[in-house]
Parts: sequence; structure tokens; C-alpha cells
Amino acid sequence: MLTLRPAAHRGTTNFGWLDSRHSFSFGDYSDPDHHHFRALRVINDDRIAGGGGFPTHPHRDMEILTFVLSGDIAHRDSMGTVGTVNAGEWQYMSAGTGVAHSEFNPSATDPTHLLQIWLVPDKKGYAPRYAQKSFADAPHGVWVPVATPDGRGGSMAIRQDAVLTTAKLRPGDEVSYAFAPGRGGWLHLATDTATVNGLSLTAGDGLAITDEATVTVTGDGEVLLFDLA
Repeated sequence: MLTLRPAAHRGTTNFGWLDSRHSFSFGDYSDPDHHHFRALRVINDDRIAGGGGFPTHPHRDMEILTFVLSGDIAHRDSMGTVGTVNAGEWQYMSAGTGVAHSEFNPSATDPTHLLQIWLVPDKKGYAPRYAQKSFADAPHGVWVPVATPDGRGGSMAIRQDAVLTTAKLRPGDEVSYAFAPGRGGWLHLATDTATVNGLSLTAGDGLAITDEATVTVTGDGEVLLFDLA
């Protein structure tokens, strides 16, 4: 079964410097029908104005992935990590027993567009850790693993039985993904348009996938697919 979560139905937050869309309950937005999907807790689609950002704030016991679609984000955390995540790069922060960090758009004028994703870890109390990796040069028309439990295929190793894989599609590209029995998926279309098993999606749309052996995706967008226990 495929259940569409239209982009226009997501929750919203707008602080002027931040225009955010929430696929699941977040902050002041609460939706009991869309609080999480299995271990996937947050997908926030954030546009941050030049000079805007999040001052230092804490997290714990959460697997946090950030994908910068355009622009840059400057990061600083209590583990001593200082750096910039550029367009096409992914950042992974396992908050574990506790970490504080800040995120700012380093440009005074150009906006930053990113996705922030939270997954509940398989247990509490891990030591915090950090990773950053660019997939900007990944080939088109194939699934590329970004985050997996074991770091397979050059992906970042996360602390949950979940696989995040992405595909950059050009017109005419087609990719299929098979789910093992009992597993489900969440698909998020980051850009442009795509068709999934005949269902049309536009940027920002999400799709809950249950009791489906295979999904086939065509289109010209960038697709994120979560394979979840």
C-alpha cells in the first residue's frame, strides 16, 4: 500500500529567517496521524535566509542526518566539531548521551535549503559521534546508500536498523527497490517530479510504503528512500 503525504499538507514554521515544512509532528506542530513512521521521527524541509540559523541547542538519543540541497550550513558542536556542510553533502550526528550544536547560514545574502532528518536509535545511551560525506558526484539513475547500520557501500554507519538510499533521476531514468518481508519504507521527493508505482509526486511529497514488495521510481528529481524495520 502506498499512502501519499502531500507537500501542501505538511506542518509549517516561519520565523522570517526560517521557512520550514514538517512531514511529522515537530515543535508547535502536532499531528497525531503523522507523528512518526516506524523509526523515522522527523523530516524538516528548511529554507534558511542569509545570516539566519539555529543558536546552540541540545539533543540526546537521536540519530540526526542533514542533507544540504543548496547553499551551505556552518556547524559547531560540543564534541569540538567545527566546519561547513556544502551543497550535495550529508552530515550525521549521533546525539547519544547528549550534544549541543549550532547551525548557521554563513552567507549574508544567499539562502540555504536543507533537509533535517531524525531517526530514533536502536537504544539509548550511546556516545555521541559525527560524520560528514559528500555524494555530489554520485552517478545518476542508481540507488546510492547514504546511511546504513554497517556502513555498507561507503555509506555513513548509523545506530538503527534502517537504510537511507538516494537516487538522482534524469528524464527517462528508472530505479526499483525491493523490500524484505515485514519491512516498510518512506519515500521523500526532495526536488522536481517523480512517479512511484504509477503515482505522481512533486517536490516535498512523501509516501508511506507498507506491504509492498517493490517500488519502481521514474522521473527527474532527487529521491530519498528509507527502508525501515
